[in-house]
Amino acid sequence: MRVFERDIDSENDGRRERIRFWSMIVLGAILTGVVGALVLLLARANDNYDRSLGWQTQSMEVISQTRSVDAAIARAEAALGRFAVGLQKEDGRIYEYQWGRARQFMTRLKRNVRDNPKQIVLVEQLAREMDSRGEQLGDAALSANYNQTVAAISKFYAAGQGDGLARIDNLLSEIIANERALLRERNRLAAADRASLNQAILLFSLLGAAAAVIAIGATFSLIRAEGERRLARREQLVESDRAAQLEAAVEERTAELAEANAALRSEMTDREAAEAQLRQAQKMEAVGQLTGGIAHDFNNMLAVVVGGLELAQRWLPDTPDKAQRHLTNALDGANRAADLTRRLLTFARSEPARPEMTPVDECIASFAQLIERTIGDRIALTLDLQAGDLACWVDRQQFENALLNLAVNARDAMDGHGSLTIRTLGDGEVKAAALAVQVIDTGCGMSPEVLERVFDPFYTTKPAGQGTGLGMSQVFAFCRQSGGEVQISSTEGEGTSVAMLLPVAQPPTSDADEVVPGDTEAPAAPADALSILVVEDDARVLAATVDAVSELGHNVVACGNPLEAEALVEGRLAEGRGGFDLILSDVLMPELTGPEMVAQLKQRWPELSVLFVTGYAGDASEDAAFGDHDVLRKPFTLSALDRAIRRSGETRPDGQRLAS
Repeated sequence: MRVFERDIDSENDGRRERIRFWSMIVLGAILTGVVGALVLLLARANDNYDRSLGWQTQSMEVISQTRSVDAAIARAEAALGRFAVGLQKEDGRIYEYQWGRARQFMTRLKRNVRDNPKQIVLVEQLAREMDSRGEQLGDAALSANYNQTVAAISKFYAAGQGDGLARIDNLLSEIIANERALLRERNRLAAADRASLNQAILLFSLLGAAAAVIAIGATFSLIRAEGERRLARREQLVESDRAAQLEAAVEERTAELAEANAALRSEMTDREAAEAQLRQAQKMEAVGQLTGGIAHDFNNMLAVVVGGLELAQRWLPDTPDKAQRHLTNALDGANRAADLTRRLLTFARSEPARPEMTPVDECIASFAQLIERTIGDRIALTLDLQAGDLACWVDRQQFENALLNLAVNARDAMDGHGSLTIRTLGDGEVKAAALAVQVIDTGCGMSPEVLERVFDPFYTTKPAGQGTGLGMSQVFAFCRQSGGEVQISSTEGEGTSVAMLLPVAQPPTSDADEVVPGDTEAPAAPADALSILVVEDDARVLAATVDAVSELGHNVVACGNPLEAEALVEGRLAEGRGGFDLILSDVLMPELTGPEMVAQLKQRWPELSVLFVTGYAGDASEDAAFGDHDVLRKPFTLSALDRAIRRSGETRPDGQRLAS
């Protein structure tokens, strides 16, 4: 019985062992499968977490590079502002270096956002805005590099007034905002991956403990797997610490950039205030110089006019010859005052140039007498004219003004005693391309500091009230407007030489009537008297104009109100006396301007001839209001009025208008 029971127990033990064996095999297989599944889950969670950390790092780099672009642009513009004001080359190099750094950061930024289409579009827009901004700032830097302070400050100020910088700031802010939103999403994903990883680690640890209880082999495998997991966890912790350090560094850098940006903005505000004060001071200084110089010149001219008229009034009853001489002097003073007004308008670019074919040697020779009277008897004038029959296409009045300005400056530099030489030279070719007009004096010369600013408007070394500072700037403007240039050389104690280089023009194929300014020859009697309607709102000017037209032998009807002109024309036609041959009208009148009145008359009588007379010289673009009609500028001589009336009925080629 005991043997049988032992056999049964042995059989039961064997069965249990088999059951335990197969159970262990099955459990081992299950555990192996579970462990394999957990290993795959852990590897995937680890990869996801590593990828999330990589995304976080990329987003932080994009934000840091965007901040660096903003800081580099701000430093570049600050350096350019200092360069434009102070003209220090070091500031120019700082500007170029910071702008180059901004472009380097842009290259890195493009590389980091290449997997984000939305950010790629914004970065490309930012690159285009930076290119446009770079061109604007480059113009200011170029002007500053050539020591053109006013141009550099104006261009830098114009660039600051544009909305390009605001668009760049908006794009930078939008890129950072998008990347911050993306960083928040990536942080959320990283946190989720970290939680999944921690859960997988916990489950794996529990299964490892169970496996250790079940089998030594499973325990060994679990211990080994646990060691691997611990190694992975340590690496993850290291990566987490590294990410935290990087985030702290980004925050610290962002704070530094914010402080630098605030400091730059404060500096820009202070600089703008200083620039505004400087511009105001320069403006007041220029106005003072201009006012004093104009007042001085006009007082001299008015003294000639008033004195001549007063003496003529005294001598007229008894000695008409002496009275005529004083009247001539008064007329010459009035013409010089009108010439000064035209010079001011020409400098302001308000009166358009009227170029004509001008033989240079002939013009200088005819103008030499006035130059001699201007510089005085103690200065010897020498003409060395070697241009022959070469001519230039220039405004004769402006050319004579430029020549007179150079002569007056030379007279002042020689203190009224010395020698002045005017020399003309071609370029040596058979068909000369340029003609040089040199004005050489034996005066005190100029220092390098004065020579550097000699063409600046309103700059003068003369005492207050004795110069406007416009002479040399007018010479510069005339040469540039005529397609040439001006060169100057000077040595202190020896003298100065100024050369106007003007392009030589070929003579025109058709003859044209030349209008010589200041011509005082008596006008010829008209072949046929014309019926002329004179429209002028100023009663004294109207009376003087009517007398002048009547003196020329024409029939005149005066009209003091432009609103009555249409009725006068219509009434004359109704009386059967025929229409007016010419409408001679002022331009600026109350209620209705001259061009507006003519436009109304032309609607009913399109064949009317019109001659505008004006003393106002607005912007040259306003000449379009005159159409193809002649314009006679005030003040005018009797002969100029006669020529303008004679031309009023002539046909103009291609609708061109002749200006007197």
